[in-house]
Amino acid sequence: MSPVTLETDRFVHGAWGEAAHDLEWHPGRPLNIGWHCSDRLCRLGLGEKPALLWEDHQGNARRYTFDDLRVLTNTMAEYLRHAAGLHPGERICLFLDRVPELYFGFLAILKMGGIAQPLFSAFGDDSLWTRLDNAGTAAVVTQRKHLGKVRRARERLPELRAVIVVDAGDLALAPGELALDLERLPRVERFAGHATEAEAPSVLHYTSGTTGQPKGAQHVHLSVLGQYLTARRVLDLRPDDVYWCNADPGWVTGTSYGIIGPWANGITQAVLDAGFQSDRWYAFLEKYRVTVWYSAPTAIRLLMRDGSELARRYDLSALRHLASVGEPLNPEAVVWSRETFGRPFHDTYWQTETGSIVVANLPGMEVKPGSMGKPFPGVTATVVDPQSGEPVGQPGRAGLLALRPDFPSIIRSYWRNPEAFAAKFRNGWYLTGDRASIDGDGYFWFVGRDDDVINTGGHLVGPFEIESAMLEHPAVAESAAVAKPDPVNMEVVKAFVVLKPGREVDDELELEIMNTLRKRLSPLAMPQEIAFVPSLPKTRSGKIMRRVLRAQEWGEPVGDLSTMMED
Repeated sequence: MSPVTLETDRFVHGAWGEAAHDLEWHPGRPLNIGWHCSDRLCRLGLGEKPALLWEDHQGNARRYTFDDLRVLTNTMAEYLRHAAGLHPGERICLFLDRVPELYFGFLAILKMGGIAQPLFSAFGDDSLWTRLDNAGTAAVVTQRKHLGKVRRARERLPELRAVIVVDAGDLALAPGELALDLERLPRVERFAGHATEAEAPSVLHYTSGTTGQPKGAQHVHLSVLGQYLTARRVLDLRPDDVYWCNADPGWVTGTSYGIIGPWANGITQAVLDAGFQSDRWYAFLEKYRVTVWYSAPTAIRLLMRDGSELARRYDLSALRHLASVGEPLNPEAVVWSRETFGRPFHDTYWQTETGSIVVANLPGMEVKPGSMGKPFPGVTATVVDPQSGEPVGQPGRAGLLALRPDFPSIIRSYWRNPEAFAAKFRNGWYLTGDRASIDGDGYFWFVGRDDDVINTGGHLVGPFEIESAMLEHPAVAESAAVAKPDPVNMEVVKAFVVLKPGREVDDELELEIMNTLRKRLSPLAMPQEIAFVPSLPKTRSGKIMRRVLRAQEWGEPVGDLSTMMED
């Protein structure tokens, strides 16, 4: 039996009842994310409102209304069901760059009852094959630039029946490969969508851990209640907003808040299919008059590295709310954004497994720089003792961040791995794997991943505090702190530092950084060694992979690297 068993009746009342009311859903009635993010909005009179403002790295732009969204997702759903012969419940992979077909395809798959499996298009052969094999994927929707990887994977995937290419053109296709030119297909005004139940599987997101194979986090259609309400309250989305979420839909933020949350609220969103470049991003914010921006601390630190003067060359006056996700937001980034944009970034905390934001700095709350904020209304969160699994009940004492698994967006299992999912629960709590503390005002403070915490001489040291202190030095662009073995203290701190452009390594600089740290840190938290490196290992979503650095120090296997960003 799954450790998550929710009675859907409870979601028409209380904190989540507002979302159920707004989405016109009642227990026992069908609930389909694809329909709620397109057809429902047209029925409410939003058909002519812009839904997607899309631009690629070459400056090519397209604009789609919510009526376009409705018709094009209908058209694609019809194609998947009849031309490709796919059925409800089958896993359909989206292996695409951030092209419009990725966003339409996501909703189309859900409309016809399939399970959407978005994957980063930068995955290599083995990473792609592992996830398709585990999911028993029936079809892959891709582009010709990625077709070679899909073809090689397909040779070892007997369950993969169809490969759909959205830009095939005159390309010669092999048996089982289909060309989908969405703009040329007859437009389907009415599509008999699959009447999915609230607990029906919707999205399969793969998340990697320190060891073992990637795990498929299974979301359900009921998650839309959480994504809708948190997008409105935490991201402060309003009817006239233009919203930009930097995340790729291969990462859960790119679906929960890059597709479902904004479109369930009927919000216009802008998408840039291009890599990071400070001036390019600022130009995009200016051009589309973006009002709400959801980014990642890594990106914010890169913007900081290029300085406030660059930002001031652009008209960013439309911005009214900024939020961050992916890893803890350093206090320096909050201060910098206030100085540069006139408003702070609001940190938000959640995971692939939670499906939506669970702890956040809500609009109007006092932002304590460096804090995660407070639990979202309707989410019960605490910090438990790692040994007993009971709440620590003492302000400032660190423990494991735990959640009651009774909110609508929490996943229901790991695909074909219920044992690993069951291991995430103890005493009725879902254990996030993150360490945190709670202050006397009820604010949560991130300490580090449970496997990132450094045990030096019996004292637990969180890497985030060290990294934030290092960032106070004006030469430091990025930093990471991990444990390295020590014969006396068991573990000591080793720091990895990326310098800002134009700064060179010398003994004086290292001494300056150490002096900066001494003003902020206890002697136990002081690094015993600083390594200056050109870059830090990161996931494609921008999280620093401390475990890779730690494994190198300990001579251990680094585990799954399939989500690591390539230089």
